[in-house]
Amino acid sequence: MLRRDAFDLPEGVIYLDGNSLGPLPRGAKAAVARAMQAEWGAMLIRGWNEAGWMDQPDRLGDRIAPLIGAAPGTVTVGETLSIRVFQGLAAALSLRPGRKVILTEAGNFPSDLYMAQGLIDALGQGHVLRALPATEIPAALTDEVAVLMLTEVDYRSGARHDMAALTAQAHGVGALTLWDLAHSAGALPVALTRCNADFAAGCTYKYLNGGPGAPAFFYARPDHSEITRPILAGWLGHAAPFDFAPDYAPGPGRARFRIGTPPVLQMAALDAALDIFDGVDIAALHARAIALADRLATGFEAVCPDLRRLTPMDPARRGSQIAFAHPNGYAMVQALIAQGVIGDFRAPDILRFGLTPLYLDAGDIDTAIERFPQVIEGRLWDDPAYRSRNKVT
Repeated sequence: MLRRDAFDLPEGVIYLDGNSLGPLPRGAKAAVARAMQAEWGAMLIRGWNEAGWMDQPDRLGDRIAPLIGAAPGTVTVGETLSIRVFQGLAAALSLRPGRKVILTEAGNFPSDLYMAQGLIDALGQGHVLRALPATEIPAALTDEVAVLMLTEVDYRSGARHDMAALTAQAHGVGALTLWDLAHSAGALPVALTRCNADFAAGCTYKYLNGGPGAPAFFYARPDHSEITRPILAGWLGHAAPFDFAPDYAPGPGRARFRIGTPPVLQMAALDAALDIFDGVDIAALHARAIALADRLATGFEAVCPDLRRLTPMDPARRGSQIAFAHPNGYAMVQALIAQGVIGDFRAPDILRFGLTPLYLDAGDIDTAIERFPQVIEGRLWDDPAYRSRNKVT
């Protein structure tokens, strides 16, 4: 399971932030260089045909599909996650024209909420976004709801929704589901087909290690993809894009959800990153991540009892990260980073650590625990330099 040699990690650094940005896969450097030199450089525009650039979105979609429990031919790659959430939500609303409620979690990732708010304003049809605490969502699933839009694993606490149960309940009242898999794909077993999910999207730069700005993926249940007319009707989603027809005609199945030109170099890096998952048992990977997270939590809490654990204890109810709340959370994270233990901070007071057994083992966690007392007992976090907020936290 441990594939540390597949990553280019700085010496002496314990990287606990793969839930925000995965590290550089060694194979990505050669893949991007090849795409630049042997393809773009030598083939020029012929690369679209001879190097298969135009087929990248669907080919990569088929590589991601097994990691999210989807069938071949149902996933495509391209654009950003925010755009894909907008696209999926619009598609779902179009299939439930008589309903006006989008139900979501109050703590959902802000960009998902913003996309929903923007879509509501653009449609101007009286839709409302109903954002409730996670515990209130099951009772709020009524026949008013058009779409249940949730992030499977909460980006702050790491708490995990029960996709199968909530999807079944949504369908029971005639609603559709849209799942954000940003903190799921590549970290834990996802079963879109088995759960009968309607739409899903996720980014590829976190646990999938596709690199900063790597493109998102999008899933539509096959029966939906044949009848949905995308609100973002890009030229590459056209049935015949190189006919350059003035009016839009949707392509077949997942093809209609393509929008713009594939980011070839980013997709080359992602393709290499996905090689690392060949032969990996995702269920075993997640089980190991849970064990590492518990080891880290036990060690950190022993040093700083004031840490308040936010991540659920039940392994079935959480993703592959551990999160704590502390009033000095930001400064503590910055001081840890200076000690070579890289996690991150989320407002207002959350210390967040991702556990990725592809390149982390128990020895790494023990090293992180050994360095933590220097931050707490030495009050390194009280240094003004660590209290000044960076643009990216």
